[in-house]
Amino acid sequence: MAGGQAPAEVAGLRDEAVPAQVPGCVHADLLAAGLIPDPYRDLNELEVAWAGRADWRYDTVLGAAPAGFERTDLVFDGLDTVARVLLDGRELGQTRNMHRSYRFDVTGRVHEGSALTVLFTSAYTEAEALRERLGARPNEYPEPFNYIRKMAASFGWDWGPTLVTAGIWRPVRLESWSTARLASVRPLVTVTNGDGRIEAHVELERAASGAGRELTLTIEAAGHTAVRAVSTSSAVIALEVPEPELWWPRGYGEQPLYDCVVTLSDAGRVLDRWERRVGFRTVELDRSPDEHGTAFTLRVNGQPIFARGVNWIPDDALPARVTPERYRRRLVQAAEAGVDLVRVWGGGIYEDRAFYDACDELGLMVWQDFLFACAAYPEEQPLRGEIEAEARENVTRLSPHASLVLWNGNNENLWGFRDWGWEPKLAGDSWGEGYYLGLLPRVVAELDPTRPYQAGSPWSGSWERHPNDPAHGPSHFWEAWNRRDYSDYLDHVPRFAAEFGWQAPPAHATLREWLGDDPLTSASPGMLHHQKAEDGNGKLDRGLAHHFTVPADFDQWHYLTQVNQARAVATGVAHWRSHWPVCGGTVVWQLNDCWPVTSWAAIDGAERLKPLYHELRRLYADRLLTFQRRDGARVLAADNQSPSRWRGTALVRRLRADGTVLAEEHVPFDVPPRTVALLPLTVAEFKEAHEELLVADAGDLRDVVLGGPDKEFGYPPAELDLRLDASGGTLVVVITARAFVRDLLLQADRLGPAASADRGLVTLLPGESVTITVRGLADAARLDEAAVRSALFSVNAAEGVPRP
Repeated sequence: MAGGQAPAEVAGLRDEAVPAQVPGCVHADLLAAGLIPDPYRDLNELEVAWAGRADWRYDTVLGAAPAGFERTDLVFDGLDTVARVLLDGRELGQTRNMHRSYRFDVTGRVHEGSALTVLFTSAYTEAEALRERLGARPNEYPEPFNYIRKMAASFGWDWGPTLVTAGIWRPVRLESWSTARLASVRPLVTVTNGDGRIEAHVELERAASGAGRELTLTIEAAGHTAVRAVSTSSAVIALEVPEPELWWPRGYGEQPLYDCVVTLSDAGRVLDRWERRVGFRTVELDRSPDEHGTAFTLRVNGQPIFARGVNWIPDDALPARVTPERYRRRLVQAAEAGVDLVRVWGGGIYEDRAFYDACDELGLMVWQDFLFACAAYPEEQPLRGEIEAEARENVTRLSPHASLVLWNGNNENLWGFRDWGWEPKLAGDSWGEGYYLGLLPRVVAELDPTRPYQAGSPWSGSWERHPNDPAHGPSHFWEAWNRRDYSDYLDHVPRFAAEFGWQAPPAHATLREWLGDDPLTSASPGMLHHQKAEDGNGKLDRGLAHHFTVPADFDQWHYLTQVNQARAVATGVAHWRSHWPVCGGTVVWQLNDCWPVTSWAAIDGAERLKPLYHELRRLYADRLLTFQRRDGARVLAADNQSPSRWRGTALVRRLRADGTVLAEEHVPFDVPPRTVALLPLTVAEFKEAHEELLVADAGDLRDVVLGGPDKEFGYPPAELDLRLDASGGTLVVVITARAFVRDLLLQADRLGPAASADRGLVTLLPGESVTITVRGLADAARLDEAAVRSALFSVNAAEGVPRP
């Protein structure tokens, strides 16, 4: 077997051999062999549920180990999850943790034709047996994911399918070595008074000839070298780097990365070599008390940062399918939307190195959850030992990455204990508190003291306060989506909004690609199956009803739910940005999807952009202009998160829907870098609420506020003039409004499944034009005006006026 891919065979309960891809998983292999339908299509998820309950066997034949080495190891970077590893029928060991690597000494046992077998027991079998032994613990989802160290979302979530995978999901290889090897290298990078230091903590494994032998460690970076002799199994070697260039989050500076090489040698003969890229920066988490509560603000190189974040879930429900190229695509999309922080959510995985490498290069700060989510986790063995080993390995593995700025103990479990009725159910049983407030902070303090640790999200810092107290630490805001309206965001000024969001279906082409429903409706079988949230469609419709007339027509419903998603997130982000520095950041739930589904994502499971994505580009731009309220009065918030001063004059107008100007004022502003100015207004109150709107313009920035709900507003027909210019696979559409048009959207995927537009929702006043470029069309020249109009939507049309 080689490090990247290996030929193998996988067999299930009936012992039928199927070609296996390694790295990979059983579901992907069965799909490739045509033995199961695609679980992402229609209701096929239900047809493949048996695979998660089955036991599986992987077989391959090895070549001879190279001669002349003292040791040969069989190394698995990841086994999913409960496995026995056999070589020529003899057991090498057992595993029960997807989030760890495993190494087996096979010295003298590998020869040409050696049979390697990995026997996987169903994760259900292991988890249910442990639940039976330890007793039930509360869980917000029905599956037993909290009894096994496996990606929790494999067992289904309110945005994901239940696909309980098994397989060799990360690379496997044979490694041969002599004398000694670098078992681990953990570089702690610090900056003091402008000078850098790399303190590499090295663990060695020695063969017989290396026992007690003095070896040489060398560290090189940024043109500097340090050397030391070592005769033990552990050592620290430090390198001073005078005045390195600092690594900054995107928007704050550059992202210089330095090759750091640690070499182990014996009398000039290189035994092993470790190489990563590191960045020099400091990171702190300001949690100081003040008149508003307790701060929660990240500081990088001493600079306080308003975090413009997104939550990240596994990008595929079969995570072995996510390639480095796919990681980069998704993270580039995040950066292009103005994101500077990505939170790796605790129900997924510690992502592949390619994820963190891309974040390092793009200047995306990483908030890394330890892998606990929405459940009580037993603290008894064998889980406790597995969890400590997992934490130690992954803290060490991720420590080189400059982008990693925060370790977080769990997702919502401290909150769940207090608010979700867990305490009486537990009756004194362990539930994970010892991990979040004991084990994990000790591991981080020991292995990675250069980064802050937060016990959970949400967490207010003390049991003396409610865990989800917005005045203290990161908060999650789900009452708005679950029970109220997104206007509820306006009632809170959190220190940090770590989760909030609103659902919408995926792009129309995504639905047509993956669902065979005919007719396709919001309640057709495939749509309902691909809606995993409890009463999800009911919440979508109730959310619409606050603002719109809920349409019976599916196309209009699809469009309006996407508008509502974008507006909901805009309401929260704009409001909370305007309260910087009291509010230290927003982390929208969520950036991505793991399959085609109605969800909170900005990018759907087929990698198509929802209107929310384009709205994030506006909301997370360095400069944002929005109407806000302070002390009952409307003001204009000029939010300048750029590094330069922002001077200008905003034009604020109160208009009728026909474009008549009722009042206007010119509002000068001068906003220093990284600050917010609140500008008082004189024309901000409506006289005839259902006929008037407010518009603020400054340069290319605009905000629009209606006098009342859309369903009560006097929208004129959406009168639009179109001009088309086609060239190859590109179509340029110039749209001119002859009336006020609200949230105009060109759904490019309706023109061609591979097509995408460079603009999302656009609001136009009478006489204004917008240019939209559509790329990815097979033949743009064949499209006429009627075809383009059929892909245009606006609130005007949705509210009962005939569509153009």
